Amino acid sequence: MRMGRLLRRLLLLPATAVVVVLAAATILACPAAAQPYVKFTLDGRIDSRAAPFLLALDRGWLKAEGLDVSIDPATSPQEALTRVATGTYDLALVDINALIKFRDQTPAAAMPAVFMVENRLPFAVLARRGRGIVGPKELDGKRLGASTADGSVTYLQVFAKLNGIDPARLRLETVALPVREPMLASGQVDAIAARTATVVDLRARGVPAEDIVVLPMADYGVALYGQAIVASARMVAERGAALRSFLRAAARGLEETARDPAKAIDVVVQRTDPTLRARELAKLEIDLAGSLVTPEVRENGFGAVDMARLGRAIDQLALGTELRVKPKPTDVFDPSFLPPLDERLPPGGAAR
Repeated sequence: MRMGRLLRRLLLLPATAVVVVLAAATILACPAAAQPYVKFTLDGRIDSRAAPFLLALDRGWLKAEGLDVSIDPATSPQEALTRVATGTYDLALVDINALIKFRDQTPAAAMPAVFMVENRLPFAVLARRGRGIVGPKELDGKRLGASTADGSVTYLQVFAKLNGIDPARLRLETVALPVREPMLASGQVDAIAARTATVVDLRARGVPAEDIVVLPMADYGVALYGQAIVASARMVAERGAALRSFLRAAARGLEETARDPAKAIDVVVQRTDPTLRARELAKLEIDLAGSLVTPEVRENGFGAVDMARLGRAIDQLALGTELRVKPKPTDVFDPSFLPPLDERLPPGGAAR
């Protein structure tokens, strides 16, 4: 495998015709090198969200598709998007709303989402019941923590406006991700905007379950989608067959993760911390129920989007962030590389 990668790199270096011919002959003689090499980046550290893709890697489904794939963490969604925009990576798992904002600021970055992973926005307002919060209206005048790093500041603005709350009346504290949950646990804020699965971390920090109110944004009118697989311009234009193969294996990884999350999470914790297995599994199960396997997904399969809904989502996103040019849904999402429906149905999904 290392030899195959080395030879592929050598072919990218300036060389004489003789060296190129010899290197090419060596590649043809090496079966492993015949597999297209695909670089896939996450938008953060390895955690439960990576389970379907690591499962596809470890179970050999990507290899069976003829692909040699690396899956790497990143420091932020911005880094993941930059990796794909510059062509140093072929694919990224990243929030589609972050993609829309990135492309608005970088018009030359013509990279579409090609597979929707999170069918519903997996963010919520998490509040302390003891502060008198039981629904959106009680957030008026309360202290809330959110972060720009994961988009939660934007999502909170959208949530507030859709639920008749003047964002100016929210006592918003923009905070770094590492301190957001501790601030709620310690009572420094009354509520936070974060991923719904953050409730698991709050319980681990000693916040009583009965004192945690979870208001999933998707249950309160927010039509935004979540994470998607984003492809580089070169991947779309020149490597369509490899892209289709990757998405077919990804769909299988999602299907098997939904079928047996307890087994799927093992491929994550063996790379991180086995002592956190229960916590990561709980987060995965929350994501599966709330955003990965929804009624829409059962009907239309993993990966697909409703273009009319995506249009509404873009309109909503503009409520929380300034877009210089509001894109069309077809500018953002390209469904042409999706596997057939019967190859991307979740367990229990009904084929038409």
